[in-house]
Amino acid sequence: MRHVDYSPLFRSTVGFDRLFNMLDTLAQPEGNAPSYPPYNIERTGENAYRITMAVAGFSQDDLTIEARSNVLTVAGGKPEETDQEKREFLHRGIASRAFERRFQLADYVEVKAAELKNGLLHIDLEREIPEAMKPRKIDIKNGKDARQIEAKSVN
Repeated sequence: MRHVDYSPLFRSTVGFDRLFNMLDTLAQPEGNAPSYPPYNIERTGENAYRITMAVAGFSQDDLTIEARSNVLTVAGGKPEETDQEKREFLHRGIASRAFERRFQLADYVEVKAAELKNGLLHIDLEREIPEAMKPRKIDIKNGKDARQIEAKSVN
């Protein structure tokens, strides 16, 4: 496994800490990455995305979704069973263990909706670029319309 040393870049860049942290995270081997619960990420439009997670056995009350500083965190956990609710499983193939899954979001990506349907959690995301950040057309004036600024000569 190669480790990339970003320290020389820290001397000449400002404000890219998040980018370097994300590159370090992505460089981790897949064996360390959690595989539960399974999920899909799909593009549903030009600036729209959907994350679908298989959360069979979890109710709406067992799940939490939090978006904070470009990180979307989805967590699930079931309350402990009491002695009266204890069951003896002969085979347990449906996992109901607690989980926490984090997704790095690009700038201006916001969570629009979340829906739990048929054991699948759908989270709709949309990138909303502010008007000030969108490209704008600049009018070019010809020489006849341009005003000249006269400078005073200093002797």
